[in-house]
Amino acid sequence: MVEQKVVISKDLKADLQAFLAALNYDKLFILTDTNTQEKCYPLIQDVPAIKEAPVITVDAGDTHKGLEALSNIWMRLSNEGASRNSLLVNLGGGMVTDMGGFAGATFKRGLKTVNIPTTLMASVDAAVGGKTGINFNGLKNEIGSFYPPECVFIDCEFLRTLDRDNLLSGYAEMIKHALISSMDTYATVMLFDLDQKMDYAFLNKMVAQSVAVKERIVAEDPKEHGVRKALNFGHTIGHAYESLSFKKNLPLLHGHAVAAGIVSELYLSHKLCGFPSSNLSQVIQYIKEYYPAFVFDCKEYETLYELMTHDKKNEGGIINFTLLSKIGEVQINQAVTKDKILESLDFYRESFGI
Repeated sequence: MVEQKVVISKDLKADLQAFLAALNYDKLFILTDTNTQEKCYPLIQDVPAIKEAPVITVDAGDTHKGLEALSNIWMRLSNEGASRNSLLVNLGGGMVTDMGGFAGATFKRGLKTVNIPTTLMASVDAAVGGKTGINFNGLKNEIGSFYPPECVFIDCEFLRTLDRDNLLSGYAEMIKHALISSMDTYATVMLFDLDQKMDYAFLNKMVAQSVAVKERIVAEDPKEHGVRKALNFGHTIGHAYESLSFKKNLPLLHGHAVAAGIVSELYLSHKLCGFPSSNLSQVIQYIKEYYPAFVFDCKEYETLYELMTHDKKNEGGIINFTLLSKIGEVQINQAVTKDKILESLDFYRESFGI
């Protein structure tokens, strides 16, 4: 798999123009959602290479990351003469970079893509690493492919357009990266005050640090045969929480679901791998301080368990977890019994007083 280039930009227009001038392509397209078309596209629209580019806009929100929107992207590309040598610039959050990446991977068996993430979630996770996909049959990212973009441009100026919930959503992935990497990164992330006036310059440095964690792991294992599974920490249960929230018509932002998943999977890490109780308490306290509780009851446990059985990491019908023995020490391919999984759901509800 081709290694992607990641640019932590301080002058996005200049960096983007220089990159596009050096790239060989015949036609350029911009993909946005209804939010980024209004708030983010104006920040790049006067880049010379982008001025005349057709803009494809999809409805915002992860509930729209499906076949209908994907089909509309394919249709526009087809009707407006895109070729295998065309370029699709995905300007948006994780929904846009996931779906735009998959559209790029599949249209004429693959055209060039560039990701410009506009949310913290996309900057530290979705836009980096080459995973693309859409939701299908009520399941998160059920259909997708590995298809790295030509380049990812990360500029924290876009984060000024985010509301607090979306900022917190991305920060959950930074918490995950910290937990799987090192004590130093963990300390930096845990000490960052999300309540005070946001220090975007410092946040930009933290984003670069978080992206570097993911880049290092992806470079070692691009198609998730081994160590890349570390990046799934918090996601086996987190994705189940997210899918259940869709079924309840009370959709959680992805990172809020991951934060809830981290609580449950740290419990499993403590019980099965000896993760220290002191760190368990620290992380739970931090998540409780900033993230709202996901409310569910014991009648929904079977639904949650069933959703976990569809997780892409599973092998031979066994639900596979990534757990931690301590901060920075990851244990992949951990088979966990149903009883212990249900205990971890109890633990989440007890931690949040549900």
